[in-house]
Amino acid sequence: MIRPEIPLAGVIGDPIAHSLSPRLHGHWLQRYGLKGHYVPLHVSHQNLADVLRVLPDMGFVGVNITIPHKEFVLSLATQISDRAALIGAANTLTFLGNGQIQADNTDGIGFLSNIRQNLPGWTAASGPALVLGAGGAAKAIVSALINDGAPKVIVVNRTRMRADALREQFGARVETQDWTRIPDLVGDVALIVNTTSLGMDGQSPLSIDLSRLTPPTVVTDIVYKPLETELLTAARQMGCEAVDGLGMLLHQAVPGFERWFGYTPMVDDELRATVLAQ
Repeated sequence: MIRPEIPLAGVIGDPIAHSLSPRLHGHWLQRYGLKGHYVPLHVSHQNLADVLRVLPDMGFVGVNITIPHKEFVLSLATQISDRAALIGAANTLTFLGNGQIQADNTDGIGFLSNIRQNLPGWTAASGPALVLGAGGAAKAIVSALINDGAPKVIVVNRTRMRADALREQFGARVETQDWTRIPDLVGDVALIVNTTSLGMDGQSPLSIDLSRLTPPTVVTDIVYKPLETELLTAARQMGCEAVDGLGMLLHQAVPGFERWFGYTPMVDDELRATVLAQ
């Protein structure tokens, strides 16, 4: 990739005004004194292909992709990473020149890096994982856990059929159970991950029985609004390590920034404070 003198990048979604990515990447650009800009781009489904075609001519070196385009964008890419192909979605595009678009999925990297930053030495190989939800984020996380050595990943979803689809997609180390089994399952796993929107501001609460939860089980929630969800609070009260979801957003941004702007940025308290600032 030939990087322009002032490289441009951005995030494409519909809607997009809520995205924290411009603040995140903008902080890094300013902090490291790098030339470049990162902007939000509100693009509808019907215009996505045309927009991606012209962005490189405008000086763009890449873009992040968010809802609802993560799956469709794979059909527009000319190079697809193995993990993006396996997950069936991409969140990071890099423009390579001559109309070539490289698609990748860094959500799994962000998920694992977030836990490891909070719990150095942690590994998915420490025991079975329980994943709540079966959407796009769950796919990326299940894939990452399997690649990191999880002996078993149990997926529960309110619609069992969607959980079963993940088992078919990722193979023998994925097990599915009914949502009603959660109270029994929480006592038999090393990691619990909420990938649903339950517990998010404006959404229904995540109401599950955690009475069997005991240390050293780690509990994490990809929700970051609120930063401290009821699930995380309950886990801490029961003596378990709890990891909030903001770090996943921050860490998934690192590979794209590195490719587009030629610098490996740090995820630290200063970045968290900047992204959380109102």
